[in-house]
Amino acid sequence: MWGGRFSARPADIMQAINVSIGVDRRLWAQDLAGSRAHCRMLAARGIVARADADAILGGLDAIEGEIRDGSFPFRDQFEDIHMNVEARLAELIGEPSGRLHTARSRNDQVATDFRLWVRDACDRAIEQLKGLQAVLLARAEQHAGDLMPGFTHLQPAQPVTFGHHLMAYVEMFGRDAGRFADARKRMNENPLGAAALAGSPFPIDRHMTASELGFDRPMGNSLDAVSDRDFALESLAAASIAAGHLSRLAEEIVVWMTPQFGFATLPDDLTTGSSIMPQKRNPDAAELVRAKTGRIIGSLVALSTVMKGLPLAYSKDMQEDKPPVFEAFDALTLALGAMTAMVSALRPDTERMRAAAGSGFSTATDLADWLVRELNLPFRKAHHVTGAAVKRAEALGVDLSQLPLAELQSLEAGVTEAVYKVLTPEASCASRQSFGGTAPEQVRARIAEWKTRLA
Repeated sequence: MWGGRFSARPADIMQAINVSIGVDRRLWAQDLAGSRAHCRMLAARGIVARADADAILGGLDAIEGEIRDGSFPFRDQFEDIHMNVEARLAELIGEPSGRLHTARSRNDQVATDFRLWVRDACDRAIEQLKGLQAVLLARAEQHAGDLMPGFTHLQPAQPVTFGHHLMAYVEMFGRDAGRFADARKRMNENPLGAAALAGSPFPIDRHMTASELGFDRPMGNSLDAVSDRDFALESLAAASIAAGHLSRLAEEIVVWMTPQFGFATLPDDLTTGSSIMPQKRNPDAAELVRAKTGRIIGSLVALSTVMKGLPLAYSKDMQEDKPPVFEAFDALTLALGAMTAMVSALRPDTERMRAAAGSGFSTATDLADWLVRELNLPFRKAHHVTGAAVKRAEALGVDLSQLPLAELQSLEAGVTEAVYKVLTPEASCASRQSFGGTAPEQVRARIAEWKTRLA
């Protein structure tokens, strides 16, 4: 490729460190799309003769056919996907192939290919997230009124419904989809035509290639166009946050499946056994989703580290941009698919969850709120009285709803029998009627709203 300047072939170690075809061959579809758009633009602007352009386009079609049927000769000697395609094009059509690279560089070529690939990856992530949300919505609707304990610090806090709990993840994954959509919008500018770094002296039409490739506009600075990898970093940041949410839900599934919790199980086809302990049913899919988060966050850190000290414009360090992005999106795709399958198949034990919802004095806040509403106590005093009531109930080995009225009145004389109406988990959940609260009516309203949004 650069034989005019060099008289010796690359050393073996140079070849080993420099070759990237094993990684960037995944960009073949984007590379062909960019080359077709560039070729058509060159012909439209009279930079390349129509006959040569037709030969180039025919050769690119033939290359696509070879790649699809597995007969394309990917070769290390041609370093990357761009030169592999160009070398094969020369073999297929001869001299006209050399005109394709007019008014472009591998710098703007790879920036375009990679941007197209990441854009497609963001689209796939959005669709997968919506699919997971749909499954969560369906399960939340089934369990909008089923009680479970709500936790803070993984200690019993207040009763909620299982549907409300699942809807929290619908909200999270909705924000994740929004982050990918935002990243996609910002990345949808075309680097092609920036050439090596300074633009082109040929009368190219960058708006034409931008339109053909589905970009909103060309990038406005040629230096930025070839050196920017913000789009990859931002997409990895979105992937990292989404992976964190997946990991949190995976962790809950792991906890719920322990015999000590016993809140839910997964079927045989989504769990594994043990080679030595016959009784085991392991939530390996959830654990692996949890583990994938490390790979995805690691990819963000890796690419951030590569980019942090690079001067403008292109440096070969940037060849290391694709492995972390490919790895991260592969992991995210797998994790989203696995989580969607698990949520769909999860078998909650609603009776066990309901029994646990009232444990740990989970209606203590309801007692404090009742003291404020009915007896006009300042909340801090009501909090103190309730704390004393919990301490007394604990000493007697009973729940708050079983604490004798006389005991409550010894702590606050105005307490009446009416207080017991608020001390059940059902009453506690039903009372949380504020927007976004756990009252089943509020949960169902939020489910309906999300169904409309996803539709």
